[in-house]
Amino acid sequence: MNTHSGRVAQNVFTASASFDAIGTHHHLIVTRPETLGAAIAIARDHLGDLDAAVSRFRPDSEVSSLARRRDGAHAHVSPVFAASLAAALRTARLTDGLVDPTVGAAVIASGYDADLAEVRARSSRPPRLGGARSRTRDARAAVAVPGWRSVELDQGMRRVRVPAGTVLDLGASAKAQAADTIATLLAARLEGGFLVNLGGDLAVSGELPQDGWQVGVEGTGGEVRQVVASHGQALATSSTGRRTWTQDGEPRHHIVDPRTGFTAPVVWEQVTCAGASALEANAASTAAIVLGAEAPAWLAARGIPARLDPADGGPVVTTPGWPEPGTRHRSAA
Repeated sequence: MNTHSGRVAQNVFTASASFDAIGTHHHLIVTRPETLGAAIAIARDHLGDLDAAVSRFRPDSEVSSLARRRDGAHAHVSPVFAASLAAALRTARLTDGLVDPTVGAAVIASGYDADLAEVRARSSRPPRLGGARSRTRDARAAVAVPGWRSVELDQGMRRVRVPAGTVLDLGASAKAQAADTIATLLAARLEGGFLVNLGGDLAVSGELPQDGWQVGVEGTGGEVRQVVASHGQALATSSTGRRTWTQDGEPRHHIVDPRTGFTAPVVWEQVTCAGASALEANAASTAAIVLGAEAPAWLAARGIPARLDPADGGPVVTTPGWPEPGTRHRSAA
């Protein structure tokens, strides 16, 4: 779960609601207020199924059950799990492996092995005597990332096979995929237009407000840094300043570089990308965090409009297609 919640300027005759699920905050806006209750129910139902399928923090989830298997045999999975894994593998292909679903063990080794509130509470305690710092580093050095190509998925038969003991972490794509899925479900079942913002992964569907959806790009402190208009485009933000904690006195965030198995270096405070879907936008923004200084050229070469906020407070960097900072009500595409 790698983005922050953007804020949307409401249009006349819209209604909105916020709620928490899968460990983060969500926001839903509808153009026809009478549909809001049904829309929230649809979103909650899908996120409940998603949590049961892919949560690393639930011992009864399908991800946890698969990680406990030591034989590497094929497992039969739910439709939600199969769709989420297919989205993760697509993300890996789109990013040439910069975003990889097999980094779970490396993420756990970095300290993110429970709900973030628990991880932060634990990291605030003084380290125990006896070389805990060295043991942690040694354990992290020993963690190998199996690689996304080692995962076998027959989505039609809903059969999955991973190397024995592999911990899948679908957080970089499952939430974005859920935003796309919920937006599609709402447009199919209800009248009107919908903006689905799942912790910063934003998808829209149905009828558009006259001036498009006005979306505020928030900083990690909650301040709106820029307002852009979506006329059907999805948006996603990946941040190194939101899901953070310390381990043995060293700062950590939730995005791991699969090439090294370690927390990605902090070059960007956050990266916001536009895309045809929330999944594609999130794939790009997460890959940009991993790439660091190479990200602007990588995004531009792929025609991805993006805003990159440096961690050192330097000037904002944008790629072609993204509105210049300081402008409002322009399309991010």
